[in-house]
Amino acid sequence: MNTRFVRCSARRVPARALLAGFLCAAILAAPFATAVAADGVSLAEALRLAAARAPALDARRYGVAAAQEEAARAGALPDPTLTVGIDNLPVTGSDAFDASVDDMTMKKIGLWQQIPSRAKRDARRSFADRETEGAQAKADAEILAVRRATAEAWIAVWTAQRELAALQTLRDQAALAVKLSKARVAGGGESVSDALATEAALLELDNRIEAAQADKRVAQASLARWVGDAAVDASEAAPDFNALPMPEANLLAAVDQVGPLLSATAQVETAAAAIDVARAEKRSDWSVGASYGQRSGGRSDMIMLEVGIGLPLFSRNRQDRGIAAREADYQAALASREDLRRQEAARIRADLARWEGLKRQVALHEDALLPLAQDRSATTFAAYRAGGDLQPWLNARRDELDVHLAHAEHLGELGRAWAALAFLLPAETQP
Repeated sequence: MNTRFVRCSARRVPARALLAGFLCAAILAAPFATAVAADGVSLAEALRLAAARAPALDARRYGVAAAQEEAARAGALPDPTLTVGIDNLPVTGSDAFDASVDDMTMKKIGLWQQIPSRAKRDARRSFADRETEGAQAKADAEILAVRRATAEAWIAVWTAQRELAALQTLRDQAALAVKLSKARVAGGGESVSDALATEAALLELDNRIEAAQADKRVAQASLARWVGDAAVDASEAAPDFNALPMPEANLLAAVDQVGPLLSATAQVETAAAAIDVARAEKRSDWSVGASYGQRSGGRSDMIMLEVGIGLPLFSRNRQDRGIAAREADYQAALASREDLRRQEAARIRADLARWEGLKRQVALHEDALLPLAQDRSATTFAAYRAGGDLQPWLNARRDELDVHLAHAEHLGELGRAWAALAFLLPAETQP
């Protein structure tokens, strides 16, 4: 998001509160500063690392490779069968198990080959191709999911760093107030209870800082899952969360390209190919065989040639029921895809509405609520330094802290809403 700085209001503070004015400028810049080094990981670099290191993507790539290997052998003829045996061997009487007695006894060796119909082999090849496309669709959907999850994790780290920087700057003001209250107590100009109140305010802020640091470590752990580094900071530069990489109207027009629908469409195509496989079962298969028989005692050897054909005579209760089952699967896949399409279209509309609302909330914080809270805190602190009461500054500081935390929360929500839309479609479909 392009960094935007807000200005202090034009209200004047006494000259003796010049230091408070300086603190005002520092505090106003803090929410939009960053706590990361210049060599922090950018969003683009995090996405590149995730694409190269995410085990989930490797798993999908191997799945595609496996489907391709299966498709390469689909439709091939079955392996031939080698047969070895002996025919017409006597097993009873005085000539039992004597291969030389009977003229018809012979040793035999042969080959047998099953030949599925061409329609079956073509249907199986088509079905395997559709399964390969399905594996590729799942891989493409996984890429979208990884990109979005990486972006959300990076945005969480980036937001935590901004929140931590803002709280640290507020702590500087609170620490100065503690020193000032102690000096007043020593000079007899302030009660001990006021000094204790300033110290309590500082401790409360330290507690918030500890919580923010814990949130940052949690966000870094989530980002490490994708980029592979245990503790990585986000770079200062961030995308403009107020603008999407493609027109909003195009998102709904391209709803069929979102990750879940990529897989659902592939399932529909696979179900259609399964119908062709079921219909091909009504085609007859062929088989051919040849064997050579050797007889003993100088008798002539023999050969055998055989051709077989399948007879699907009872297709009504066999093949036809299989076809009906696959057609029902196809209709179920169509209905599931349509339901998912409506669900994804509704989700896109909801995400767009949420994104638009968060843009307005963040803009309201940056343009009005933050400057107002900061001006109030700076003014009451200047009045306190000039000898005024402590309580107005404590109230203003507490309110300013709440505004900062709310702004950080809304900024993180805006980033996540932006990521949900910006990484909705494959990169090649975006302008």
